[in-house]
Amino acid sequence: MDLQAELPDDADAPITGLGRAHWEQVADRLLAAAARYRTPRGGRIDLPGSPSRSGWVSDGLEGFARTFLLSALRTAGAGGADPHGHLAGYVEGLAAGSAGVHADPDDGWPPVLDIGRGGQPMVESASVALGLRLTRPWSWDVLDADAQDRLATWLRGALTHQPSTNNWYLFPFTVARFLESVGRGDELTRRATGRAEDLLEEWYRGDGWYSDGQHQAFDHYIGWAMHLYPVLDAHLAGDRERLDHLGPRLREFLVGFAATFDASGAPLFQGRSLTYRFATLAAVGLGALTGWTPLTPGQSRRLLSAGLRYFLDRGALDAEGLLSRGWHGPHAAIVQPYSGPASPYWASKGFLPLLLGADAELWRTPEEPAAPTDRTLEIAPAGWLVQTTRDGLVRVHNHGSDDVRAWEPDAGPANPLYARLAYSTRTSPTARGNVSDNEVQLEIGGVRSVRRRIHRLGTGPDWAASWHAPRFEDRTAPAAPPGGGTNLPSARIESLVLARGAVEVRVHRLHLVEPGTRVRVAGWALSGTLDGLVAGTAEGRCEVRGAGLLSRLVAVRGLDAARVERAPAGTAFGPWTLVPELSGPADGGLVVALAALTGLDDAAADQTALEELVRVDVVADVVTAEWLDGGAVVATHTLDWSGAEPRVASR
Repeated sequence: MDLQAELPDDADAPITGLGRAHWEQVADRLLAAAARYRTPRGGRIDLPGSPSRSGWVSDGLEGFARTFLLSALRTAGAGGADPHGHLAGYVEGLAAGSAGVHADPDDGWPPVLDIGRGGQPMVESASVALGLRLTRPWSWDVLDADAQDRLATWLRGALTHQPSTNNWYLFPFTVARFLESVGRGDELTRRATGRAEDLLEEWYRGDGWYSDGQHQAFDHYIGWAMHLYPVLDAHLAGDRERLDHLGPRLREFLVGFAATFDASGAPLFQGRSLTYRFATLAAVGLGALTGWTPLTPGQSRRLLSAGLRYFLDRGALDAEGLLSRGWHGPHAAIVQPYSGPASPYWASKGFLPLLLGADAELWRTPEEPAAPTDRTLEIAPAGWLVQTTRDGLVRVHNHGSDDVRAWEPDAGPANPLYARLAYSTRTSPTARGNVSDNEVQLEIGGVRSVRRRIHRLGTGPDWAASWHAPRFEDRTAPAAPPGGGTNLPSARIESLVLARGAVEVRVHRLHLVEPGTRVRVAGWALSGTLDGLVAGTAEGRCEVRGAGLLSRLVAVRGLDAARVERAPAGTAFGPWTLVPELSGPADGGLVVALAALTGLDDAAADQTALEELVRVDVVADVVTAEWLDGGAVVATHTLDWSGAEPRVASR
């Protein structure tokens, strides 16, 4: 999308060129494109494409609810002005849709039911409720009494049915808070509110980070759900007590979360529902809106506009102006079964900055440029180590987020969006069924193990560690039971990464693994075109170049073979993918490799061997890493793994 086709660059935006008017322009383009697919009275928006598992009627409600939220943010931020008539169409749709699908098959909404096939409308009820709350004078208040009653009855379904055991509890919370705001509160709304607040406290892990449920689920939902709904509610209600409780958590969260964005504006590619794209910006916008942020207005503005621009410049909108199911453009491998054609429009949450008028400090302050430098940042609640380099590239080493429910068996297939050892802002994990990246695996009978449930061993300023039990998916059985496959009941793989600059020292300790078992260590996968990637291998080393990146892997101990494997399914970053890997026999207990993912802007750095940047020595269970600069030792890590848990010392 050409953001400057109608509007010139904003003088206060030397980095992105975007001002508030450009944000309005994008919102208008999205709303106009979606409006073409309105049902006769506007109760549903039936976007083209294959349906989700919930069916096309539920998908039509999703199209209405998520774009209604965008229209609400656009109109509320303009003080009720609706120059293109977007909101007026949604008001008609509110009256039609709330009549129900049985009363009006063409426009009606399905009821809100329990989690399962009939549960998706509960998600959409929150967007409807929030949109109504933001635009009450121009939506709810202009509906007649019968339409208000029907709408309230439909919304109350969220209060009497069972949500999923995660952020879904915030949907009835949001519905309840709207109903209370229009004088329709009662015991059910109070119960939904109190229940969500209690669960939120249970899920809080410290430093501003929540788990999305009882288990270890840390991803973008923390920003666009766990913080968004309760903090925005407190802000809209003017509830100072709640803001003083939740606001500091948002500010702490943004310290680490803001560090996961690339200098280009790209968010971290990790976790589910990545097709929501701009929604990754919601917490940053929320911080700017409420004032609970560690970022200056100029930093927030640059991060927000760079994030918006990142996707628009890379084909997120198709020729009609519709959001596709994918990351840059369409990409089926990252689409969850619950995602229909309108699912990407939860991107609406990213437009929260529009609630700040043109005279707000966010829009009057010039953008501040990113100043990326070589650094690491520990995010202990998530078991993450964030590694950033001067080229603006961000990597997150994952030793704590697996999204495996407590009651689920630790067996069977792994989710590539959670199970990998590391993720970045410029690469994507390979798809299930293709060779995996950023992994340590055992190979038995031609089948490679997977990493599912992650057990933390600790984090530090420049290291992170965890262990997992290697699990094997049975791909031969035509109808294998959930969690089926071969397991090694006592085996475990302990993993630790030391990071400095762009270099990673990856250490794996193998416990009760049969000698002679092959172990595989995979590095960063690069994606591009078939002719755009170049692979190279030599004794104990391999690399892939392409798409402006260089991925390298070097053996230090326990690995005697190097190769580059193909992942023909590609990733969200390109149709063809290559993965560097090392392998060897599991005989010595410790397996050590060097890895690096870098941009190709610095030609001199590309020619520097990883061994010239770090010297690693292994004696028994002690690993010493000496970091070098021109041959001189500038820092030293000592990893002592002689006990049950690793001990890391640095100087």
